[in-house]
Amino acid sequence: MLPKLSLILGGASSGKSAFAESLVVQSEAPRVYLATAQAFDDEMRTKIAAHLRMRGSDWRTLETPLTAAQALKAISAEEVVLLDCATMWLSNHLLAESDLAHETSQLLLALSNCKARVVVVSNEVGLDVVPDNALARQFRDAQGKLNQSIAAQADFAALVVAGLPMVLKGVMP
Repeated sequence: MLPKLSLILGGASSGKSAFAESLVVQSEAPRVYLATAQAFDDEMRTKIAAHLRMRGSDWRTLETPLTAAQALKAISAEEVVLLDCATMWLSNHLLAESDLAHETSQLLLALSNCKARVVVVSNEVGLDVVPDNALARQFRDAQGKLNQSIAAQADFAALVVAGLPMVLKGVMP
């Protein structure tokens, strides 16, 4: 049984989204995909299209680059949610010069109060070199704090490396 809140971490192209999607699919509940990416260039449009093909047509997709917290409030208990991904959501807010503390607290509250089971995908960004500019360091630090906060709330957390999930917290669903 899929827990109330799961966090799936990994690096870029680690297989974290595919693993998270497999967790949601095996729940057999109606699926909601909270999409946080924005297609600003052809490369991102191609990546988003590939994710859509991989998921198939039996998902309800909500575009939530800045509004994941609000969207979570409207999800029914019978559904299961995949928020993919917290990293893009945070980047969008950072670039929009949002109040990150406020937006993060709203997201954490929405995750806690969501009636549905939720799987959150996020990048682990703390395993690399220290970024060479202030904006990148601000992002890395904010992402690390966001991941820690979601992990603290989560019933299940896994780190995906080379397509292989390693359980960090809880029991593999």
